[in-house]
Order: sequence, then C-alpha cells, then structure tokens
Amino acid sequence: MIFGRLLPLCLVLGTSTLAQAGTSSGDRALEDLGRALFFDTRLSANGNLSCASCHDPAQGFVDPGTNRLGGAVSLGDDGRSLGDRNAPSVTYAAFTPDFHRDNEGQIVGGLFWDGRAATLADQAMGPPLNPGEMGMPDMEAVRQRLLENPDYVVRIGELFGPETLDDAGRTYRAMAESIAAFERTDTVSPFDAKYDRYLRGEYQFTEQEELGRTLFFSQQFTNCNRCHQLETSPMAARETFTNYRYHNIGVPVNEKVRAANGMEQDYVDPGLLNNPNLVDWEARGRYKVPSLRNVAVTGPYMHNGVFNDLETVIRFYNHYNSRSEKSQINPETGRHWREPEVAENVSLTDLEHGPALDERRIEALVAFLETLTDKRYEPLLEARKTAR
Repeated sequence: MIFGRLLPLCLVLGTSTLAQAGTSSGDRALEDLGRALFFDTRLSANGNLSCASCHDPAQGFVDPGTNRLGGAVSLGDDGRSLGDRNAPSVTYAAFTPDFHRDNEGQIVGGLFWDGRAATLADQAMGPPLNPGEMGMPDMEAVRQRLLENPDYVVRIGELFGPETLDDAGRTYRAMAESIAAFERTDTVSPFDAKYDRYLRGEYQFTEQEELGRTLFFSQQFTNCNRCHQLETSPMAARETFTNYRYHNIGVPVNEKVRAANGMEQDYVDPGLLNNPNLVDWEARGRYKVPSLRNVAVTGPYMHNGVFNDLETVIRFYNHYNSRSEKSQINPETGRHWREPEVAENVSLTDLEHGPALDERRIEALVAFLETLTDKRYEPLLEARKTAR
C-alpha cells in the first residue's frame, strides 16, 4: 500500500551483512520464509492486514478492490484509514534498479511511486510501521510478534544468525530481506505472458495484437516506448516495459479518493519531491514510470487510481496529440479531462511526440498490452473483457 504523506523511510539500517547471511544460508529457505511473512496478518497491529492484503497474488499482486473505492487506494489495518496513492503490483518489482542518477543525470529506480525506498528490502520495511497501513508501533513490536512464532525463531536464527533475534533493528531487517527474497522469485515474475511466448515462438499474435506491437515499439507512430521500454531491442527477452525514470504526465486529482480519505482540500501530492533524498523543485509532481507487465488486470490506473479502464489510459495519452472533440473527453466521466494536479512541469516533450491515434490503433494498443498478462492471470483478463 502507498499512502500520500508518509514520514521518510529510514534507511539507516545496513543491508549488506544480513543480505549476505541470508544468501549464504540458501536462497530457497530465505524465499520460503519471505513467502510466509508476506501472508502473515500478525505483522499488523490488529491482525487484519498482511502484505498480500493489498498485493493479492490472485489479483495480479494488487489491491483486490473490495473497499468502497474499488482498490484505487487501500484500507489500513484500523479499518478506517485510506491511502492517497494506488498500491502498484509487486509482479516484476524485483527488477527495479536501486535509486540513483544515471549517466544523463536522470533519477532512476527505487521503490514506491516516489522512489523513497532505495531497494526492494527497504520498501518492505515501510508498511508495517506506517500508522495508516499495518500500524505496528515500532520495530520492537514487530520483533515480539515474530518471536511468538517458533518456526520464525528457528528459521531466522538459521538464516541470519541467532543473535539477530536479540535486536529489534536486525530482526526487522531480516524480515524485510526475506520478503524481498520471495518477491524476487519466478512465482512473482514468471515471464510467461503471451508476449514472452511469442518471443519464444510458442504463440502467434493476432492481426490486432501485431498491429499494437508494431505501434508500441514504433519511433514514429506512438510515444509509448519513450518511457515504457528498457531494452534497446523490441525483441529482447525479459523486457519489463519501463525505463524506471520519473515523469509528470498531467494526471488529475482523484476527487473520490480525496473526498473519502480526509486529506485537506488544498493538498497537492508532491510526487517525487516526497523522496527525502531530493530537494529539487523540478521533482514535484513526477512519479516513477510503472512496468506494463500485467497492466490489463491491475487497474485502477495511475499513481492515484483515477482511471478505471486501460483504454481510458490510452485515450488520456492521446488527448495530448489529438485535437478532435471526442479525444478531449474522458469516457469514464463524459466530461473534459480535468487539469493536472501539478501543471508546471508536465513532460510535454515526451507526451506530444507522435501523431494522434485513431480508434483502430487505440484498440490495437490495448490488445497488445493485454498480451503482457502472465499466463495465470489470463482468466482474470477474460473475465474483465466479459464484464465490459
């Protein structure tokens, strides 16, 4: 779960010693411990919430959408607190690079929408202590919960050393490293979508899907791959469909969320500027480019869940290039697209690259994006198609 105004995640606990200890004790054992912790509701104050509650493996590792906001944001362990940002999918998150600046000076990587957790394990340290999420008061309280489970005591002792359990900070880091190990498994990131099978010669795209693929990777007809392609080749295996950079694409406020979660009326989500490592005002309103893996089954969309349908997202991008009246209307509201929450640094150079899309090309892009759905989630995709 991702909430709007969190205290910066403390990154002062060292990672190398524990990570090395876990790896040397056997990857499979560490992954199995992480899997158990991922599903354990006892790591929340009232025992109502686990990692899987907001990152449900049966639903593409996103919020299952059972709250009154349809999963646009998530409900906290206290049964009242609602976030301000959408919980992104855990699938393929393990491929996110550590937070850094690249050779071009661009900010890249990190976890959460604003990259404030430098690594996957750092991200796992956030929700348990967030009062609006899992609500545990401190690391010592988490340690006590872990000590209540004899199996955890044995496994943590074997993987990280028995002295780990004597210290709250080390125990907490061990928990996070274990969860991160589970999130790195093929269970979470299998690379078995129709797109992957196509690359291996095991699936033939339909005519519509092939048109969508051509458009997506085109340098001339769309702007998709300016941000949603990592590898230089459009035929590269294990493509994650994000360059992990940060952009402001002009997303409007999710008014329903703001009305429900009690945020101040004039609050503006600072985006990347929420990252404690940054003070550059140009970071305001920027969010990490998400992976498009499983995008067709992991809505609602954007950092605040403001759009419900994948086709709406494509039409939102298209309104920057098309001047037709229809393209200026949000199909979910029947009204003009609302103004960006942060308007001063929208990435217009990237957004306005390429011509307008007609209906056939919009539908083809959606069809191609659907081929990025992991095999186990294809029934979810069919169910969504049927429900349209």
